[in-house]
Amino acid sequence: MENLFENQDIVDINIEDSVKTSYLDYSMSVIIGRALPDAKDGLKPVHRRILYAMHDLNLTSKVAYKKSARIVGDVIGKYHPHGDISVYDALVRMAQSFSMRAPLVDGQGNFGSVDGDNAAAMRYTEARMTRIAEEVLRDLDKDTVNFVPNYDDTMKEPAVLPTRVPTLLLNGSEGIAVGMATKIPPHNLAELLDATLHLIENPSADANDLMEFVKGPDFPTGGTIFGRRGIIDAYNTGRGRVKIRAKHHIETRAKKEIIVIDELPYQVNKARLIEQIADLAKEKQIEGISEVRDESDREGIRVVIELKKDAMAEIVLNNLYKSTPMETTFGIILLAVHNKEPKVFTLPEILNIFLSHRKTVIIRRTIFDLEKAKARAHILEGLKIAVDNIDEVVKIIRSSSNDADAKEKLEVRFDLSHIQSQAILDMRLGRLTGLQRDKLEAEYQELMLLIAELESILRSEEKLNEIIKEELVEIKEKFSNDRRTEIEDSYDEIDIEDLIPNEPMVVTITHNGYVKRVPIKAYEKQKRGGKGKVAVTTHDDDFIERFFVSNTHDTLMFVTNMGQLYWLKVYRIPEGSRIAKGKAVVNLINLRADEKIMAIIPTSDFDEAKSLAFFTKNGIVKRTSLSEFSNIRSNGVRAIVLDDDDEIVTAKIANADTKYLMVFTSFGQCIRFEVEKAREQGRSTRGVRAIKFKIDSDIVVDAEIIDSEEQEILTVSENGIGKRTTVEEYRLTNRAGSGVIAMKLSGKTGNVIGEVLVDDTQDLMLLTSIGKMIRVDMQTIRKAGRNTSGVIIVNVDKNDKVVSIAKCPKEDEEIELDEFGNVIRYNEDGEVVEQSSSEENNLLDMNFDSNLGKEEDE
Repeated sequence: MENLFENQDIVDINIEDSVKTSYLDYSMSVIIGRALPDAKDGLKPVHRRILYAMHDLNLTSKVAYKKSARIVGDVIGKYHPHGDISVYDALVRMAQSFSMRAPLVDGQGNFGSVDGDNAAAMRYTEARMTRIAEEVLRDLDKDTVNFVPNYDDTMKEPAVLPTRVPTLLLNGSEGIAVGMATKIPPHNLAELLDATLHLIENPSADANDLMEFVKGPDFPTGGTIFGRRGIIDAYNTGRGRVKIRAKHHIETRAKKEIIVIDELPYQVNKARLIEQIADLAKEKQIEGISEVRDESDREGIRVVIELKKDAMAEIVLNNLYKSTPMETTFGIILLAVHNKEPKVFTLPEILNIFLSHRKTVIIRRTIFDLEKAKARAHILEGLKIAVDNIDEVVKIIRSSSNDADAKEKLEVRFDLSHIQSQAILDMRLGRLTGLQRDKLEAEYQELMLLIAELESILRSEEKLNEIIKEELVEIKEKFSNDRRTEIEDSYDEIDIEDLIPNEPMVVTITHNGYVKRVPIKAYEKQKRGGKGKVAVTTHDDDFIERFFVSNTHDTLMFVTNMGQLYWLKVYRIPEGSRIAKGKAVVNLINLRADEKIMAIIPTSDFDEAKSLAFFTKNGIVKRTSLSEFSNIRSNGVRAIVLDDDDEIVTAKIANADTKYLMVFTSFGQCIRFEVEKAREQGRSTRGVRAIKFKIDSDIVVDAEIIDSEEQEILTVSENGIGKRTTVEEYRLTNRAGSGVIAMKLSGKTGNVIGEVLVDDTQDLMLLTSIGKMIRVDMQTIRKAGRNTSGVIIVNVDKNDKVVSIAKCPKEDEEIELDEFGNVIRYNEDGEVVEQSSSEENNLLDMNFDSNLGKEEDE
């Protein structure tokens, strides 16, 4: 048999590659060219082409309607190579007030109904643009957007429209592409514009800030959104689910209750809903309904559900919400195409894209107007020359053989351009009158002012923003209206915190990282005649490192050596008795195996006036506003960017009273500088240098927050030597210096291992490398100068070293807590020696290994 393919150009291809390529091409065509809206103008290609075709036909809101069939014919013939039914359906939806929050098409005739009735055939209906649609197309003829070839490369169409309205969020969008889908709900125009104006003034505003303006979706059919959690999720992540309920009121007639439905959830078919309710009542699946009827008219929806005499409206309503579309779920997916790439956006990202698009449009419009003004000014300059030398101009023209000869002579004589010489030849004799000459000069001066203004806009970001704001305010005044959809809190979304009483608790944390909370009432029952101790059962190698009073709604912040910050609500700490050991902290937060907790900081608020200071081993300090850590996450956040060989040493809260920061190194250096020298920075930053090491191998071992120069610092070395020194002896210097000597070191002292602020009401606990713990009364340690070695606090063996120090309650201290959680201390005679507030006890600095305490909890 003869080979049919002989002498033909045949290329062998892998069928898998061919199918893959074809499928990808098809997928991108559906994603970019059909199913998904553009994030800039908020329109799918079919909607954009409908509006552009109506713009070509000059179908503004002020002209007569034109047959829908004519519009559809232009769209499919020029721009959209698909079926006429799909184009007409898109046009119909753009005209439906129950589908679009701001309809872009003004339809005349039957364009469907909320009962699911279809629109009349396109040959019977007529349409034109609405006023707000004109704002979507405004400035299209001023080179504000790019044009691309149409499907057969015979015409041009706009890639996007230069909309003045955030259409994507205003009217929403729905579409199913290949492997992805979008479902964006409609919103209120006034709220969107207010949020956009706020974003111009505050470019770093997040979704929570913008939600002060954008309360949530605003559906054209009204209804009630039940719960805010889905809205918060959608605006922060791009995905969320909201429940929408029908809006109703209760009437009473002849001692019977009547449920009247006034508004329906978005996209619910009213006729089908009534039919479904009637079927459920007939089949006795919902008890108590005697009759259902539709009394809707042009004034609005009114669905009447008459109840039997013994029926309770609330019970019937709950059954209707459960069994009918009177309650629906709207799954929000904020997915759109940006720069030919589909992406799920957050609320700030969508509004920022709209703002960026507006800036581009205004810049291009300004350049267009500027070039046009300069071109006109150029002609006027030529006409002014002609008017000033009219006799000579007339003589040259009369002596010329033709137009070309006259143009050439004029250009040579008066140094004119081709455009200017042609304008002189085209000039009417009437322009030579005195009045016309004055008008010529006035027009020229106006153009000069316009050119100067346009050039100033291109040079000034501030003026550009002002123009955007003016246009947005103008749109708001013209088109904004009241919100239709109400938003109510859902009982399902009540936070567990709302169910827990906010009461004071005594929180104790041991050196090895065991934590517990005890109700303050357990201590209030103690009478002065038999005062008890702040007690806990610990291992032999453990001790209470800190106790403080916090409310159950307060937050504990855990800072690790890797620069991560974790949160734990006080109420999530297991409650125990006064003698219980507690639970290991590492079992309460999601630490990695190689992470160590370096500081635990309790706080009742995240006040902007407070800041969190981080100190690293390599001498870096970073101060960040406490408000930056208010967004609590279970997996923690990055609090500081660390170098590869660096790690956190400690972290402290600085408040309004904090004056100085002090940093101590292993080789006995210390630096004291004003807290303002370490300016506040964002979370994802490295910080600044706190101290410059004199010896490269030196490291930071501790740091302190100082409120007064009268405070005392207790410095301890690894061989058990220590001393108390007032803060004022440490000379105040600039940040990033070498500092001063904090302790005179020798072979006898060893290196510095840490420091604490002196508190005579507490003891000092020292932990050695072989696990020995020694408790020392701080009052027994004498004061010494800065450049001294100090005294022996504790004798350690030759092969042993002090590795950690901490303050702890006195061993046999008798204390009492009053009803407000204030600590009262007594002397041996029963006299009050100190009464400190819970806030003074509300600071915890600790340094322990997270791997300790991972054994079985008691």
